[in-house]
Amino acid sequence: MLANVVLGAIDAGAEIVGVFRYEQTSTNPLKLFLKDIFNPDPEVTLLKQLKVNQIRLKSANSTQFRKLLLNLNVDMLIVGTWKERLRKETFDIPKIASINVHPSLLPKYRGPNPYLQTILNGEKQTGVTLHLIDEGFDSGAILSQKKIEIQDTDTSKELRERTVREARILIRDFIQDLDTKIITPIAQSKKYATYFPNIKGDEKMLDFTYQTSDEISRTIRALHPFLRTYITYQDKFFVVDPYNFQIQLEDVTHFKPGTIIAKDPEKQSLTIVCKDRKAIKFKNLKLYKNPLMTKRYIEKYVL
Repeated sequence: MLANVVLGAIDAGAEIVGVFRYEQTSTNPLKLFLKDIFNPDPEVTLLKQLKVNQIRLKSANSTQFRKLLLNLNVDMLIVGTWKERLRKETFDIPKIASINVHPSLLPKYRGPNPYLQTILNGEKQTGVTLHLIDEGFDSGAILSQKKIEIQDTDTSKELRERTVREARILIRDFIQDLDTKIITPIAQSKKYATYFPNIKGDEKMLDFTYQTSDEISRTIRALHPFLRTYITYQDKFFVVDPYNFQIQLEDVTHFKPGTIIAKDPEKQSLTIVCKDRKAIKFKNLKLYKNPLMTKRYIEKYVL
């Protein structure tokens, strides 16, 4: 999101006076400095190529940051993926507005990870929203939105990639429209508002006794690339490849949920029955902490 926020503003012809990465607030300064030199993230490389000034402070609510906003005579503060709740003393400083870029169709799916939550809940559509920052979480008046279709094969990785590309366009158009159009913020409807916190992590352990084939598919796709998902067998764990599984069409209603009905050591594959008596075939499985032994283990020990 950071790279596309920056590029969207540049596309609109705006001058970027500084970029404040959240890592500055949450990572040891020396550790971050060394990482940015020897193993920089792509957005860090982009900022260096664009010669964008990086702000190095510990909080967006600090006195130092507020003074900086005033000294730089900032017109607009654009936020994308930020964990602090900005205080009024901070978001009131920019002359035009402080704006958040949120990857959902607000007021639905407020919270830290709409990519994951929309897939996990089986949504067919999501989006990206520009909204004014207020003292709540993702609750400010809406300035602009774009709908995005969720494909049946999407993981959170693909959905995020499409969403941030749309965010770039949305930011560009919004900044350009400031000169030619009257933009009226629209208050979010509390009636339709939903909020989803971060998941606990228990979801990564797939449970074929209690989850349907569709629920397991959505879980695997939603958690990638944030968390791996696992199949438990006896005292071992198989790491699931999020791009190598498929719900099968054949009738397996006579098998109990959780039953392994087929295996293929060469393809490191297991086919397992789910709660709804549909089977999923998993390929390219890897034994946790011992991936080189996967083929031999499936061949010798999986019944």
